[in-house]
Amino acid sequence: MGLYRLLMTLFAAKEILRRIAQRDWHGIRARLGRTKPERPGPHLWMHTASNGEAMSARPVIDRLAARGEAILLTVNTDTALALVRGWNVPGLSVRLAPVDLPGPVRRVIARWGVTAHVTFESDLWPIRIRSVPGPVIVLGARLTARTAKGWTRLGRLARDMLGRVSYLSAQDAQSLERFSALGLKSAARGPVFDLKALYTPPDATPGADLRAAFTRHETWLAASTHQGEEDIVIAAHERTLRARPGLRLILAPRHPKRAAGIEQLIGKAGLSCARRSRGEDPAGAQVYLADTLGEMPLWYALAGVTLVAGSLTDRGGHTPYEPAAFGSAILSGPDTGNFRAAYARLKDAGAMIDVTGAGDLGDALVSLADASAQEALGRAAQEALRQDTDFDALMRDVQAVLNA
Repeated sequence: MGLYRLLMTLFAAKEILRRIAQRDWHGIRARLGRTKPERPGPHLWMHTASNGEAMSARPVIDRLAARGEAILLTVNTDTALALVRGWNVPGLSVRLAPVDLPGPVRRVIARWGVTAHVTFESDLWPIRIRSVPGPVIVLGARLTARTAKGWTRLGRLARDMLGRVSYLSAQDAQSLERFSALGLKSAARGPVFDLKALYTPPDATPGADLRAAFTRHETWLAASTHQGEEDIVIAAHERTLRARPGLRLILAPRHPKRAAGIEQLIGKAGLSCARRSRGEDPAGAQVYLADTLGEMPLWYALAGVTLVAGSLTDRGGHTPYEPAAFGSAILSGPDTGNFRAAYARLKDAGAMIDVTGAGDLGDALVSLADASAQEALGRAAQEALRQDTDFDALMRDVQAVLNA
């Protein structure tokens, strides 16, 4: 625990200094656990990391809020904070999460009257989990082999933390076994359930200008790209234009602040570009650089084919559930460790196309020139990713643990 506290202290110092430079006093107070509830009384403390995790947790949040209790939802990022503030959920308050040190955690527990804790996916914070009163629940839990190995380097920390967990539902069987090997009690093992399978497309219809600019079967999306992937995407698009000169690319980087560099790559390839953040007209541009946050549903709705990025480098891939929900045909690189079980189902069903570089990415785009081929692959993905486990049964388990 000593090494962990040292690392967290260093992280906290860096985070506070960054927010001081930004004059973000509200963020500093939140990170130090000095926020207060809108209404007095006990609160259930829930936590998600960022936007994607918050969206997958939304059905659980809605179901627990319907019980009438007050909920504190903490998040790690400012973008997730802005996202959740736009939700209309009775009794829900959202704050930036406190750093995982005894002082900030104790302040949150005391000020908000925390009665229990529910956290999601891989966002496990040892001091928080060991400090909160009442049961600790982990839903959609994910643990890669690499992360499990990292936990073992911290001695008994993982075992002590997992010993406090009352109920854990993992998103895949491999994660469940890794949690058990690290110290999860057999009595705390819940069913395997991937919350991202509950994703429901938001009501985000593209405006008339976007609908006029893009024809769905002549548009493909590179979703949430990372550094090193844009080169491959742009080269594949340039190659495919020889066979499909009317093809349009929507390129949505994971981090929009990298847009200027990506625009330069597009220009060097001799392709025309329009940028979303500058309000430029996409009509006629060979590449539309979607350098904004929170608009990915618009791009899924416009694209007949989606490359799920983060998979051509070593990021573990991003969610296939969202493009599948929109019926977009799915392409993916080989690194899909973050969603191993989901991609295994897609591959077993022949409901996606594997690509490794610009050459076979271009070949896949040529093979999906027909709208009917795109639609068939999109429907196959929807069927392959259909969730088997009963969400109502999962929530009955959760409520029973909270009521115990």
